[in-house]
Amino acid sequence: MGLNMAAGLQGMLKDGHKHIDGVDQAVVKNLEAATQLSKICCSSMGPNGMNKLVINHLDKILVTSDAATILQEMEVMHPAAKMLVMGASMQEREVGDGTNFVVTFAGELLHKAENLLRMGLHTSEIVAGYKQAYDKASSILDSMSCYRVEDIHDKTQVQFAIKSVIMSKHYGYEDMLSNFVADACLQVLPPKGKVPKINVDNVRVCKMKGGSIHDSIVIKGMVVTRDTMGAVKLVENAKVAVFGCGIEASATEAKATVLIKDATELKNYNKSEEAMMEDAIRGIAESGAKVLIAGGSISEMAMHFIQRYKMMAIKIMSKFELRRICRAVGAKAIVRLGAPTPDEMGACDKVYVKEIGDRKVTIFEQDKEESRVSTIILRASTENLLNDLERAIDDGVNTVKVMCKEPRFLPGAGATEIELARQLHTLGEEAPGLEQYSIKAFSQALEVVPRILAENSGQAATEVISSLYAAHAAGDTKHGVEIEAPGGVKDKAADGILDNLATRKGAMDLAVDAAITVLRVDCIIMSKAAGGPK
Repeated sequence: MGLNMAAGLQGMLKDGHKHIDGVDQAVVKNLEAATQLSKICCSSMGPNGMNKLVINHLDKILVTSDAATILQEMEVMHPAAKMLVMGASMQEREVGDGTNFVVTFAGELLHKAENLLRMGLHTSEIVAGYKQAYDKASSILDSMSCYRVEDIHDKTQVQFAIKSVIMSKHYGYEDMLSNFVADACLQVLPPKGKVPKINVDNVRVCKMKGGSIHDSIVIKGMVVTRDTMGAVKLVENAKVAVFGCGIEASATEAKATVLIKDATELKNYNKSEEAMMEDAIRGIAESGAKVLIAGGSISEMAMHFIQRYKMMAIKIMSKFELRRICRAVGAKAIVRLGAPTPDEMGACDKVYVKEIGDRKVTIFEQDKEESRVSTIILRASTENLLNDLERAIDDGVNTVKVMCKEPRFLPGAGATEIELARQLHTLGEEAPGLEQYSIKAFSQALEVVPRILAENSGQAATEVISSLYAAHAAGDTKHGVEIEAPGGVKDKAADGILDNLATRKGAMDLAVDAAITVLRVDCIIMSKAAGGPK
C-alpha cells in the first residue's frame, strides 16, 4: 500500500508514533504525573521524614529518605516527571542538598496550576504570575538571613550551621555526625588567609560493618581498606614512593625464545633476573623510601627483596584510590621501576595497620600540617545504615562547601517559607491583572514545607499553619514548626535549625524552572521506540 501523504499528522510522522495533545490529554496528565512524583518524595522531608524502600533494576535494596537517591534509583519514565527528577539531580550536583524541596515544591506549583487551568486561566498567565512571584521571593530571601558563619575555621560555628542538614536525615545523631563532618572539613580547609574552599572528594568516608555509630572516628589522612603485604606493619616519618605500575620483572617487548644448553646457564639466567630486581629494590631503599605503594601486583621475588630491605609494601588496584593517596602524601606516581627522585616521593607521619571489626586496614596519618585528605571511619551494624549515614555526611560536607561561598543562613523549620508566603499573598492581593491568581497560588504552594513537617510529626497541619501565619503577622518572622510539641510553633532559628541561603535559592530556582517547563508543554509526540521487540 502506498503511503497516503494527505493523511494529515498520521502521514507526516513515522508509523508507531504517539501523539497526545489538548488540555485534558497532555497538560493535565503531565501535571498529574509530576504531582504523584512529589507525593512520593514529600513524606521523606524533614527530621521525621519516612524512609523509602527502593529495589532497583539490579535487585539492590535501598532504604533511605534522601530524595536524590530515591529518584535516581526509581528510574522515572514519564517525560514530564523526568523534568522534576532532572531538576533534583542538578541540585544534587550543584549544591548537594535540598533535592527534596525541588521536587516537592515543583510538584505543588503544578498541582496549584491544575486548579487554575480548570478555573479557565491560560497557561501563559499562570507562568507570568509564577515568574513575578519568584522574582519577588528571591529579593525577599536576601533580606531574611538570620545567621552568618563569620569564621569558617571555627568548629563550633561550622557545626552549628550543618546540624540541621544532618538532622533532616538522621534525627538524634546530628550532634555526633556534625562533629565528624566539621572535624573532617576543617582538616582539609586551606590555612587562614587563603581563599576557603573544599574539594568534596578530599573528605573520604570509609564504611566498616560492625560496631555502632559511636565507634566511628575521624582520621587526618587516608584509610585503605586492605592489609599491607609482608611483615612491616608500622612505619613512622616515612618517605613514600608511589608506583603507577606493578613491582615485578617487566615483560620484554619482543617475544623471543631463549635456548638454554645446560644447567648452569639455566641457573645464571634466573640469577640475572634476580639481580636486576634486587638492583631496582636496593635503589628504592637507598633513596630513603620506607613505604612502597604499587598500582599493580607485586611479584614474589620483589616481595622477598622488599622484606630484606625492611620496607612496607601495599598493593592498590583502583587508580582513583592511587590518585587520592598521591594527594594525601604529596607524591607523584612513577611509571618506571627504579629509585624515585626526591620530588617524586611523598611523606607521611605515620603509616600503620589497624584492625577494625574483622578487617585489617592501613592508615596513612598526617599530624603536622593541614592534611589534603581526611577520612571518617564510619561504623554501623548493616550495609543499608552505613550507606544512609554516608549520604547524610555527604550532604553535610556539601553544605560546608557551599558555606565557603555563601556564609548566610535562613531560619529553618518552614519559617522562611511561611514568611515568603505571607509577603507574596499581599503582593497577589495588590496585583491588578489575572496574574494575581497565580501569585496567590505560588504563595500557597510555599505552605507545603511547614505542612509536611507538621504532618510527618503527626500534627494537624492546618492548625500549625494558621498559628505560624499568626506568629509571623505579629512580627515573629523566625517562627517555624516545633516537631516535638503538638501544634506548637517557636523560634527555631535560635535552636540552630537553619537553611543555607544558596541551597534554598538554588532549589527554588530549579523547582520554578522545572514547573514552568512542564506547564508550557501542551502536546507530547513520541516516536516509535527504537530497537527490536522487548
